[in-house]
Amino acid sequence: MSLSDLFRRRKEDPEADTGAADAPVYPSKGLARFLVSLRAREQPVLIDLGPVVGPNVNFFGEQLGCKIFVEDLSKDIDRHVREGHVADLPAFFKHRFPQADASVDGILCWDVFDYLDKPSAQVLAQQLTRILRPDGALLAFFSTTETPPTNKPAYTKHVVVTPTTLQHRPYPAARGKQKPLLNRDIQRMFEPLRITEQFLLKTNSREVVFRKPKT
Repeated sequence: MSLSDLFRRRKEDPEADTGAADAPVYPSKGLARFLVSLRAREQPVLIDLGPVVGPNVNFFGEQLGCKIFVEDLSKDIDRHVREGHVADLPAFFKHRFPQADASVDGILCWDVFDYLDKPSAQVLAQQLTRILRPDGALLAFFSTTETPPTNKPAYTKHVVVTPTTLQHRPYPAARGKQKPLLNRDIQRMFEPLRITEQFLLKTNSREVVFRKPKT
């Protein structure tokens, strides 16, 4: 989905950003570092793995002058859960992204990996690594604590307020967060990407900025 498609989508979906102004605001350190890594590029190509969020489209367009594509993986995960095909997610992710090798400058994963089992997460990480350009950047959030089983499953829309703050807006999910990934597993999943920045926040979240080595 391109930038023009996003603006059309916002008109078709008036509930897309309802209530954002009332959502709590949390600090983010990884987002600012992600932006710095892409500002030197002219009209970078950016992929967002979260849902369509109008303010984010505006923000990244103004900050980076980028071409942004949204690949909402929450819908893919929900569909597989509802159809009873969760075990098929690794095979699905293997062919999910039509982008050519080394064709994307930046990828916003947000916290999508929190909702995946390890086999699915490994395949997704491999595909994102494949499409990322040398010296490209990837931002991902990882929970460091297990979610209580009594909590209702929910995703989070991360609405950018400033380069250092995000609003967290929960919305229903068919699947809750899975067991947190260990740091060493995260590093192995994304090889050969290198972790250039890592921040452990008071929100029990680890923000990680990855870079793809130059060839």
